[in-house]
Amino acid sequence: MNTPIEHPGLTEDMKTTPDHGEQSYTGHDRLRGRRAVITGGDSGIGRAVALAFAREGADVVIAYLPEEEEDAKETSRLVEEAGQRCVRVSGDISEPDHPAEIVDTAVRELGGIDVLVSNAAYQMSQAGGLEDITDEQFDRVMRTNVYAMFRLCKAALPHLGKGSSIITTSSIQGFQPSPELLDYATSKGAIVNFTKGLAQNLADRGVRVNSVAPGPIWTPLIPATMPEDTVESFGEQAPLGRAGQPAELAPLYVFLASDESSYVTGEIIGVTGGSPIT
Repeated sequence: MNTPIEHPGLTEDMKTTPDHGEQSYTGHDRLRGRRAVITGGDSGIGRAVALAFAREGADVVIAYLPEEEEDAKETSRLVEEAGQRCVRVSGDISEPDHPAEIVDTAVRELGGIDVLVSNAAYQMSQAGGLEDITDEQFDRVMRTNVYAMFRLCKAALPHLGKGSSIITTSSIQGFQPSPELLDYATSKGAIVNFTKGLAQNLADRGVRVNSVAPGPIWTPLIPATMPEDTVESFGEQAPLGRAGQPAELAPLYVFLASDESSYVTGEIIGVTGGSPIT
């Protein structure tokens, strides 16, 4: 049985370990020589993306909370096993100065940035919906999910040239909000609109901006933020009848980071197991 774990959640504490593509992802040099920043890169979707990027030939910087150091070390090991560099940056991305620190580290250590993946997020399920969401929780959700994305993109922009790619992680929650995740869903709706607007803003610079919108994906965030009954049945509501795995999202991030998507910008691509993002 998959039971709740302490937030922020470590992969080793999960009863059922997510699939990040360790045994399945095969690279084809689609990102050879690229330099990528991935926030929330220690586990879950972030780890799967870091692994796929590395096997496609990219060096990566991963950002994560200090409590997630052990997961970050494992992601780093997988990247280096693929023959690429992995620079770890520990800290709280909700702090105003930290996004710029992440960007500065990438420029200093890798020499620049070609791909920016804004993936870090915070959520905490509240069964009572609005009445149970405190000002403190709402503020934390917005600072982590929205403000950090804004600051990260703004800090990275001077280092992004023609052909660069910004990829945000939105969610089906931005289109079909669950009452118990009202604040999180609100933040994801903001990410959707930020992505679409920024894509238009940066089109003349040749910088593409797109978003991947996951549905129910099995990551440490789920047992760390949801009640036991929800965790146990997680993903069953999707038309495909199961939760997705991080490895099933990584190819979309590779596509959006690579030249294969050179005429794609301002798009929100759902990976939801069949649930519509409309």
